[in-house]
Amino acid sequence: MAKGTLYIVSAPSGAGKSSLVNALIKRLSYVFLSISHTTRPMRPGEEQGEHYHFVSVDDFQAMVGQGDFLEHAQVFDNYYGTSKSYVERELDKGHDVILEIDWQGARQVRRLMPEAQGIFILPPSLHSLQERLEKRAQDSAVVIARRMRDAISEMSHYSEYDFLIINDDFYKALDDFCSVFIAQRMRTPMQVRMQEGLIQGLLTQP
Repeated sequence: MAKGTLYIVSAPSGAGKSSLVNALIKRLSYVFLSISHTTRPMRPGEEQGEHYHFVSVDDFQAMVGQGDFLEHAQVFDNYYGTSKSYVERELDKGHDVILEIDWQGARQVRRLMPEAQGIFILPPSLHSLQERLEKRAQDSAVVIARRMRDAISEMSHYSEYDFLIINDDFYKALDDFCSVFIAQRMRTPMQVRMQEGLIQGLLTQP
């Protein structure tokens, strides 16, 4: 069985990354999203194992000590990490796996898995990004201003990624996003592994 591909997907807050990822997973049955571990409290409407794997700080630190994470980081007072065993298990099944992480986490993952493919999602403009953050109605003006500053810092790392997608029209961006995953599977080395029996049959004299 051909091993799947690991994808790192990054974007500034408000660029529409999660919406694109969720739509892609519904469209392509062989793509799975890695669910991160976190020490932050569960929010209303969230479910264990669906949005995050919620764990205690002690359990998280124990996992770090055992080398269980591909990448991990502290964000304010909370910890977040990507399970190494989950990713490897899904890739071995032939599934593609998406990690939704920032550029710092992406660097950690590339050191361990340099074959991972990076996709960066950009908004069409700073004005559009700010409008999207404001329409969420989740944050104060002070928080939105901080998110905009963070967004510019995050976007400055776009060149570290293999693919760049502009999320202006959502459905066009989704088509562009899907095309990366489809094209990767059409590459000759991948097709040889996936279609080995067929290819051998075609090259055998009847």
